[in-house]
Amino acid sequence: MILETRNLEFSYPDGTKAIDDISITIPEGKKISFVGKNGSGKSTLFLLLNGTLKPKKGKVIYGGKDVDYSSSGLRDLRKKVGIVFQNSDDQLFAPTVYQDIAFGPMNLGYPKEEVERIVNLMMDQFGLRHLKDKPPHHLSGGQKKRTAIAGVLAMDPDVIILDEPLSNLDPVGADEILDILNELNHMGKTIIISTHDVDLAYAWSEYVYLLSNSRLMDEGVPGDVFSKEKQVRDSSLKNPLILDIYRELEKRWLATGHEQPKDLPELARTLRSIDLMRVDVSPDVAVGQCVNLGVLFGEYTKEGLYEAVNSRVLFRNDDGTAVVELKRRVLRPGAVYVYNMECFDKDEFESIIKKYDINHIGAMGKLSKDLAENQGITIVCNSGVIDRSILNAITGSRCLILTSKGMVAHTAKRVRDYIQNSGIRLIFSPVGKGAAEVDYHAAETAETTEDNSESNNE
Repeated sequence: MILETRNLEFSYPDGTKAIDDISITIPEGKKISFVGKNGSGKSTLFLLLNGTLKPKKGKVIYGGKDVDYSSSGLRDLRKKVGIVFQNSDDQLFAPTVYQDIAFGPMNLGYPKEEVERIVNLMMDQFGLRHLKDKPPHHLSGGQKKRTAIAGVLAMDPDVIILDEPLSNLDPVGADEILDILNELNHMGKTIIISTHDVDLAYAWSEYVYLLSNSRLMDEGVPGDVFSKEKQVRDSSLKNPLILDIYRELEKRWLATGHEQPKDLPELARTLRSIDLMRVDVSPDVAVGQCVNLGVLFGEYTKEGLYEAVNSRVLFRNDDGTAVVELKRRVLRPGAVYVYNMECFDKDEFESIIKKYDINHIGAMGKLSKDLAENQGITIVCNSGVIDRSILNAITGSRCLILTSKGMVAHTAKRVRDYIQNSGIRLIFSPVGKGAAEVDYHAAETAETTEDNSESNNE
């Protein structure tokens, strides 16, 4: 465990008890959410975790050792445990973006050349280079948040704590911040957030702590914590929307039972395949028999190219038609490809679009979106990119995800995990020069599947 508290208590000078006997253990390298309504103690707990506040009772443990509250001890702790405040204006104080990001490394005594290298790296990673000389208070909400995270990451902490990281951001800005957090986690960082957004906590987290009235009410994997509906309501929160939708579908026998979908592709996977069609059949076909309707396209299915096989006759009409329950299979499997925009080559990119017949392009991360815009690439999806690409691929689309750095491997893992867990036949492959970012064996397997599929279709 990288970070722990034992019987932690804290009260403010006016007597308000903000933390009441909280004991937690935070595993290294995980995505953690502290969930609770406003005033439940989340922000105070975070200030205790990085030594900004000192507990009245109990202790904070980092790396197996009690926190040292001396000046040198706190300096070491804050290098390892960085915190990003809910309001970025509380954190940004230097005259320019460059100076704000440079503050941490300079305060740690790094040589000037090393400070410059780190700041330039952070500005490139967070898409801030064009803003380097701009005053932070002139930035948009999303730009301020990226600058604040860059300033913390410049000190290379092992743990990054973010208080309500998506507050006051539009959907695209929020998605960019989540891309950054996922990339940092993929690089081995422990990411801890606070939120009262149960949809975010349920879908994003690997482990959840539920706080209410300054106390720890529950902890565990999101599916277990949010399955206790009364406890969630008693904490002045609501159920995750996707779980509510799933439960309503399950009640109506439209989805398989005992599942806990966390995103749209997982929800789609639970849906029962019930598809009825009125068709012409020969007189000798009886109720209960199966017919093969061949290839469906155009007005029969606007989602892709399907073959309707083993379609069971449910009802015969006097006019020679019948109602059949379709069992459809994708005739041409959809595909998800991943392209590293840091290795962008215009000729190579255009050949990839043509070779793989790409008809859906999404971009993840500020760097990829800016490069795509500069190159005149038409982006049809800039938020929820992985989920939307999987959903489109399920119905036969050929999708290309543009991303960069650690997000290449993260994206590859998400798509591969979905294919493996769902059993749905999709083609997946990293493409282009940046394919070296991911497991080549997986890439070659996908390429072989693609080549074989194309040959079979021909």
